[in-house]
Amino acid sequence: MAQGVLGMNARNAGFIQGFNDRKHYPLVDDKLQTKRLALAASIAVPHLYGVISTPQEARGLPNLVAGHEQFVIKPAHGSGGDGIMVVTGNSPRRGGQYRLIDDSLVSAADINYHVSNIISGRYSLGGHRDCAMIEYFVQADDAFAAVSYRGVPDVRVLVFQGYPVMAMVRLPTRQSHGKANLHQGAVGAGVDLLTGQTRHAVLDGDSVDEHPDTGESVVGIQVPSWATLLELSARCYELTGLGYLGVDLVLDREHGPLILELNARPGLAIQIANQTGLLRRLAIVGNRPPPREVADRLRFVRDEIAPIRGDRVPLATAIS
Repeated sequence: MAQGVLGMNARNAGFIQGFNDRKHYPLVDDKLQTKRLALAASIAVPHLYGVISTPQEARGLPNLVAGHEQFVIKPAHGSGGDGIMVVTGNSPRRGGQYRLIDDSLVSAADINYHVSNIISGRYSLGGHRDCAMIEYFVQADDAFAAVSYRGVPDVRVLVFQGYPVMAMVRLPTRQSHGKANLHQGAVGAGVDLLTGQTRHAVLDGDSVDEHPDTGESVVGIQVPSWATLLELSARCYELTGLGYLGVDLVLDREHGPLILELNARPGLAIQIANQTGLLRRLAIVGNRPPPREVADRLRFVRDEIAPIRGDRVPLATAIS
C-alpha cells in the first residue's frame, strides 16, 4: 500500500483477527479486570475508590468520594472515552453541586442520572448492563502543563507481538472538553520511539505546531519517564496475551507512570500523528522469532524500529 499505511480493513482482518484471540478480549474490554491484572503484575494503575453496580448503590457515591474533591466516573465496559465524567476540585461544591473538568456545574441528581445511564449499558460495548468505576483523578505531570487544557494528557503506545511500534501523546483542548480524545478534538502528537520527544502533531486532521488554547509549541516536548513507559507497554503483551494492542498510559506528578486502560482494537490515527505508516514496522516485527524477554524486545525496538523515518503519510491519507 502507498506510504505503507495500514487501513481499517487490513487492520481488522490481518491484525485484530489474526493476532487477538477473542477469549482474551474480556481482559481489556472490562476495565475492572484490566486493573486487577495490572495490580497482580505489580503495574501501577489509578486508585479505585469503589464500584457502583445498581441505581440504589449510586446514592452512596458521596461516601465513596468523601475526602476527594477530584474523582473520575467511568463505565467499566466503555470505549472511546464515552461516558467518562471528571469531577475536579477547581472550586468548592455549591449546594450539592459538582464542578466538572469543563468548568460546568452539575447537581447530585445529575451525577446519579449519569451513573444510572452507565449501569443501564448506555456507554458499554454492545449496550450490555455495566457498572460505574469511581477512580482517582490523575494529576498531570508538569511537563504537559503548557500544552493541555484542563484535562490530563495520555500516551498511546501501539504494541505488536510485545514490541512497541508507534506512540503518540494526546493533549486535551477546549474543544475536547478537557478529554484526551482525538475524535472529540484533542491534539495528537507523534512521539519518537528512541528519544521520547514529540516531532509532529495534528488537530482534526490538520498539521499543527501549537496548542490551540495555550499557543505553546506541541513539537519537541520531552515525555518524562519514556523508557519506563515503553517497558510498561511491552509488558502488557504478557499481561493480556493480545498480539495487537493499544496501551494508554498517564504520567501522574506524584505516582509517576500509570496504566490507564488497554484496547484490543486501537485506532489508526496514530499514523497521521506520526506522519508515518505502520505496515513497515509491523512487517519487521512479524518476521521476528517468537517474543523474547522484555529487555530484548526493547533493544530491538531501539535498534530496528525507532530509526525508521520513511513512509511519510500525507495528512489527507484515508485510513478507513
